[in-house]
Amino acid sequence: MATAKLAQWAVNLQFSQLPSSVTQAANRSFYNWAGCAIGGSTHPATLKASTALRPFFGQPTSSLLGRSASSQDGKADAQHAALINGIASHVHDYDDTHLETIIHPTGPVASALLAQAEALETPTSGKDFLLALVAGIEAECKLGLTVWPKHYDLGWHITSTVGSIGAAVAVGKLLKLDEEKMGHAISIAATQVTGLREQFGSDTKSFHIGRSAQNGLLAAALARNGYTGSLHALEAKRGWVNVVGAGSNRLEEMVGSLGTIWEVEKNSFKPFPCGIVVHPSIDGCIQLHDEMRERGLVANEDTIESVKARVHPLVLELTGKKTPIDGLQAKFSVYHGAAVGLVMGKAGPAQYEDPLVISQEIVGVRERFEATADGNLMADEADILLTMKDGTVLRKHVEHAIGSLEAPMTDEQLQTKFKDQSMPVLGRNGTAAASKAFRSMEGAESVAKIAPSI
Repeated sequence: MATAKLAQWAVNLQFSQLPSSVTQAANRSFYNWAGCAIGGSTHPATLKASTALRPFFGQPTSSLLGRSASSQDGKADAQHAALINGIASHVHDYDDTHLETIIHPTGPVASALLAQAEALETPTSGKDFLLALVAGIEAECKLGLTVWPKHYDLGWHITSTVGSIGAAVAVGKLLKLDEEKMGHAISIAATQVTGLREQFGSDTKSFHIGRSAQNGLLAAALARNGYTGSLHALEAKRGWVNVVGAGSNRLEEMVGSLGTIWEVEKNSFKPFPCGIVVHPSIDGCIQLHDEMRERGLVANEDTIESVKARVHPLVLELTGKKTPIDGLQAKFSVYHGAAVGLVMGKAGPAQYEDPLVISQEIVGVRERFEATADGNLMADEADILLTMKDGTVLRKHVEHAIGSLEAPMTDEQLQTKFKDQSMPVLGRNGTAAASKAFRSMEGAESVAKIAPSI
C-alpha cells in the first residue's frame, strides 16, 4: 500500500544513496528558501502574524529568520517558528517551483525542518538535514503529481495540501521515526488539508505555506509519541488521494518512482517575485525595454499604442487580474508584470510595492497590454508584439523564460537574488554572513548554530 511504501522509503533513505546532482539541487533549494524567508520577514503579512500570535509562543527554541537571535523577537517555539518562517518564505511569491505541478516545495518542508532541528537537544549535521529535506520534497512532489491537475482545478492550493505531508516526512526523518510511526505521521499530516486558491492575492496565501509546515511538524511530533492515524490514509477509498484528488489513480506509480526519478532535480528558481506563469511575459518585456533603450525609445502611456501578448492559458486563469490594487494582487497580474518590465526593465520586490502598483506611470501602460490565451504555447513561453505611437513595431518571442529548467538561474544569479532580498533586512555584513552560512549546508556540523550566528 502507498502509505506504507512511502514511509518505508523515507525511513530507509540514506545520504549515500543521493546522487551529487540531488544534493546540489537540495543545497540550492534551501539557499533560495533562506533568502526568501529573510526577505519576507519584514513584510506586513509576516509582521501581522507574528504580532498576533506572540502571546501564544512557547519556549523560544527556534529562529525567526531576518531577526536578531539575541533580541526578544528573534526566536519562538518550533511550531510557531515553522509557521512564521513559512509565511515569510512565500509572501513575496519568490520561492522555488516544481514546474510540473507548480508546487513551491521547499517552503513547507524547510520551514518545519529548520525549526525542529534547532529545537533538538542533539545537533543535526548538514548532511542529515539535507537528507531529510530531500525526503520531504520528494514525498510532496510525488503526491502532487498523483493528483495534478484535477486537484488544482478543484480549487486546492497544491503547495500547502501536499506540503503538510512533505513536512511530516522530513521532520519524521530527522526524528528517526520507524516505519510504523512514519506511516502515522503521514496519516496525521494527510488529514490536515490546508489551502484554497480563492485566497490568492491576500495575506492568507502565504499563511497556507506556514500552516502546512506547522501541521507537518505537529504530525511528526504526535506520531513520535505514539499518536495514531489510519495507515492507509493516502490510498483508502475515503483517504487523501480520493477525497482531494478527484479519483486520481497514479498513486502507486508515483510512489513506485521514489528514488529513481528525483523531483528535487526539477526544481526551478524565480527571478521575479510573482506567479511563475507570468515570467515569460516579464522576460520578454524586459528584453523589449532593453531594445527600446538601444534605439533611444522609452516606454510610457504617451509612447505606447498597444502591447499584445500570446500566452499559455494558465496565465489568464491564474494571473488575469487586470486592475490589482496592491502588491499582493499584482503578483497575480500578468498586466502589471508586463508593465513594470516595459517601463522599468526590471521586476523585483520593489516593483511590487503598493504605491507603484497604483501609480499612473504603471497603470497607463498596463491598460495598453492585452493578453490572449494560446494552447499551443508552453507554460514558459510567450510571444509579445509592441506597437509604438510613432509606428515602430517590435516583437519578442520567449521560448523558455529565465528561471525555467531550460534556462535556469546560475549560482551567481541565485547569490545576487539572496543578497537583494537580505540586504534591506540584515545589512551588508549580516547578508554576507547569512549567504555564506546557508550556501554551505552540507558541511555544517550543527544546523542549530547557523541562524543564531548571523
